[in-house]
Amino acid sequence: MTFAQQAASEAVGDAVGEAERWGVNMTQGVTEVSRTTYDLHMLIFWICVVIGILVFGVMFYSMWRHRKSKGYQASQFHESTLVELAWTIVPTLILIGMAVPATKTLYDIYDTKEADLDIMITGYQWKWKYDYLGSDVSFFSNLSTPQAQIHNELPKSENYLLEVDEPLVVPVNKKVRFLITANDVIHAWWVPDLAVKKDAIPGFVNEAWTRIEEPGIYRGQCAELCGKDHGFMPVVVKAVPEDEYHSWLNERAAAAARIKELTNKTFTFDELYARGEKVYNSTCVACHQANGQGVPGAFPAIAGSKVATGPMDGHLSMVVNGSSKNPAMQAFGAQLSEVDIAAVITYQRSAFGNNMGDTVQPIDILNFKNK
Repeated sequence: MTFAQQAASEAVGDAVGEAERWGVNMTQGVTEVSRTTYDLHMLIFWICVVIGILVFGVMFYSMWRHRKSKGYQASQFHESTLVELAWTIVPTLILIGMAVPATKTLYDIYDTKEADLDIMITGYQWKWKYDYLGSDVSFFSNLSTPQAQIHNELPKSENYLLEVDEPLVVPVNKKVRFLITANDVIHAWWVPDLAVKKDAIPGFVNEAWTRIEEPGIYRGQCAELCGKDHGFMPVVVKAVPEDEYHSWLNERAAAAARIKELTNKTFTFDELYARGEKVYNSTCVACHQANGQGVPGAFPAIAGSKVATGPMDGHLSMVVNGSSKNPAMQAFGAQLSEVDIAAVITYQRSAFGNNMGDTVQPIDILNFKNK
């Protein structure tokens, strides 16, 4: 390679890298599939650039070289066999040249067999649920960006609206298959660094896969307009070494077992109130607001509401079964543990000036579900 060719190549590389940094190009990602997809994208891009230069170059040259001011007259011809063959054969060859690498890449993207780990991903308004199939590990991942930042009361953090309380943890160098669906409306699970973007459709399961080569944290978002809080539904994937992953999985399985045991425990009011406040701030605050005042015309207030200050069965039913009159009020019976439901109901009945002083125990929630 000559010095001029090397300089030109470096200039093109710098331009492509700068475009990626400015967010106007695809990211290369951290998986083999993401890099293959990026390379295919750049190949097709440069083919289109060359075609554009050739076509417009010939067009502008012809317009300039054969302009009327120089006395040229337009040629009168049609049905040229050579031209007909050229503009049929050349595009066909170009398309075949594009189709071969594109087909191979698509085959790799859809090849989900022989996975080392299966994870069910379910979209809810507006959070993700992760079930590690073959184990008892299951949890929800909620936005953790403080409400003060969202309401411009504090400076935005570096990962504003891309932070969650529970990231999806996966091992590096293992093939992970994702089974993606939704509980309510259509969502889309998208992590650019992994080259994974799949619609989450109620009643239907889509498949995707990844094999992450480098430990790290990779962020994405719901890529489908799924409701008013669509922008508050981030995805965070944490890739860790295999031994660290197994340690984490064992800890989560033990924690799930402890939660089941806690169902039979009797908590004090203070314990329930403190835990309920945390559950409220991660699960309820987006709709009912941090002050419990709700959003007029969309989401009712908790403060002074007839539900939170009324009969206990009505409150239990609202949280466990949701509301048939207001579809935005989801059924949390399957989303939260009996401990968390008991805690958040205890909190709601005494916070925001409600001052009911009621204590709800996890066994009460279990008995209510079993009625």
